[in-house]
This record gives sequence, structure tokens and C-alpha cells, in this order.
Amino acid sequence: MRHNIGIHKLGRNTGQRKALYKGLARSLILHGRIKTTEARAKALRPVAERFIAWGCRAARALDDGDTPENRARAVHCRRMAYAFVQDNQVIRKLFDELAPKYKERPGGYTRIMKLGFRKGDAAPIALIELV
Repeated sequence: MRHNIGIHKLGRNTGQRKALYKGLARSLILHGRIKTTEARAKALRPVAERFIAWGCRAARALDDGDTPENRARAVHCRRMAYAFVQDNQVIRKLFDELAPKYKERPGGYTRIMKLGFRKGDAAPIALIELV
């Protein structure tokens, strides 16, 4: 029985898997949608949702008023996101464009649509996009 097995390993060791998630999350934020295999899209979804949630948390903190606690909370969220993806362009787009758009949404920032099968190896292909 597969109890408490909640991680998609994708045939990679830990470092390769983390690098794959970072690259896919970076592309998703920059482009808004990416086409990848269904397994990768399903594995990316919780990672991307958490990443976007940091931006939303920072946006909500700044909306609550300009106090030192709220500014510290927003800076903490920005640093957590930067620790995940070390790319200022992605961080800027997340916190300046996407976070204000999604701050009232209680989750569910991504959508996965199945597209069919890849011609070469018949792998199921999916489109993951920001809602």
C-alpha cells in the first residue's frame, strides 16, 4: 500500500528534481503557460501554488496598512520566493503583476488541461497555465 507517499519523484534524485521544479516554475511565471508532460504538470502544481501564495501573502500584508510588522511580513515573503527561484525578473513579475491580481483568490492559481499524446514516445502532454 502506498500510504504517505506524497511526492512525485519523476525518475530523478533530489537535486535534479528541485532544479526541474525551479525551471518549470520560472517558465510558468514568466510565460503564463507551459506545455509539458502530464506527470510534470501535476508535480509542478503544488510547487507553483505555494510560490504564488507567497506573493499573495505579501500583497495582503501591504494592504493591511503600512506598519513595520506588515512590511516585515512582505519582505519575508519576497525573500522566501527569492530563495526558491533566484531570478529578479521572476520575483518582480510575481510581486508586481501577479500578486495584486490573485490576492483575493483563496488558492487555485493554476489550471491543467490535457492535450493528447506526444508523437515520439506517446507521453501524455498537458498545458499548465495561470488562471
